[in-house]
Amino acid sequence: MATMRALRIGIAVVALGAHAAFARLPVEAIRLPPGFEIGVFAADVPSARSLAHGEGGVVFVGTNSGGRVYALRYRGARATEVITLASGLDMPNGVALKGGALYVAEVNRILRFDDVEARLGAFADGTSYPVVVTDRFPRETHHGWKFIRFGPDGLLYVPVGAPCNICEPDERHGLISRISPDGSGVEVFARGIRNSVGFDWDPRTGELWFTDNGRDWLGDDLPSDELNHAPKPGMNFGYPYCHQGDTPDPEFGRRHSCAEFSPPAAKLGAHVASLGMRFYTGTQFPPEYRDNIFIAEHGSWNRSRKSGYRIARVVVEGGRVVKHEVFAEGWLQGESAWGRPVDVEVMPDGSLLVSDDRAGAIYRIAYRAQR
Repeated sequence: MATMRALRIGIAVVALGAHAAFARLPVEAIRLPPGFEIGVFAADVPSARSLAHGEGGVVFVGTNSGGRVYALRYRGARATEVITLASGLDMPNGVALKGGALYVAEVNRILRFDDVEARLGAFADGTSYPVVVTDRFPRETHHGWKFIRFGPDGLLYVPVGAPCNICEPDERHGLISRISPDGSGVEVFARGIRNSVGFDWDPRTGELWFTDNGRDWLGDDLPSDELNHAPKPGMNFGYPYCHQGDTPDPEFGRRHSCAEFSPPAAKLGAHVASLGMRFYTGTQFPPEYRDNIFIAEHGSWNRSRKSGYRIARVVVEGGRVVKHEVFAEGWLQGESAWGRPVDVEVMPDGSLLVSDDRAGAIYRIAYRAQR
């Protein structure tokens, strides 16, 4: 086993029933298309961020400021237990599953919890420990938290954000990389990316799509966050020279033309903080939602009037975006936000989970055919 630095693992299991925390979350404020409903899947999940679904009725949850990784046992429409697998980690935002193992991304390293669902109790009480897959990623914490997923090629995709708001990153930053499950064979898949905290592959083509957060301090309405399409390796999406495909950076834009880079597939809005995204592969929602992209908008922090704090829907046909609209909103009431969506996950029954790191909760969106 690779040597572990300070890692606190201790048993922490919360049984969930008719908990008061469920009642405190004003989900009735969320507006959805006709026929859809939203409920609380789990409360008491502080700093809930990235989501990954296991094979045996367990949802895994990464965190950022909380430093913890959770396992949520569930039955039907609600979690029944929240188990703390690990604590004391360095921004363990990303979680991904492969071959029965849970992979967790810290700032500079990837951990692996082997046979995780069969050993939840052992990891929780400290009798089993994760192994270090790699610790070779940069240590900068600015945009250092990572969203990870396994691609159709069996490789683990790991982004490394720019260590700044705007700067010329070195060759180790501003990119999406991919590695073998054992940590070997690091390869840069795409560059010119400021900070991607969500990606998925079109189930029809196997091609990568990802969100990217635009830079700050160019005003309320510039630049837009991006939804990017990377059907092949080696593409460059322009950061820090060009934003949203058509806006040269005032400091770095003279060095390269926007025409040198791949433009976004869609502009998602300025400062909405587009994070986790998934193609909808379930069958519970109406047929027109199949293979749509759902994107969690965490919400603005430096805009004079807040934007985001919602779930967007993007329709893709033939590798092109043909529709971009709001799917769920209501976490923002006026200029006050009671919740901040972070990630989405399609469940086996076709419902959609949404994590919220401000409320420390996970919601479940389901469709009930109108009578």
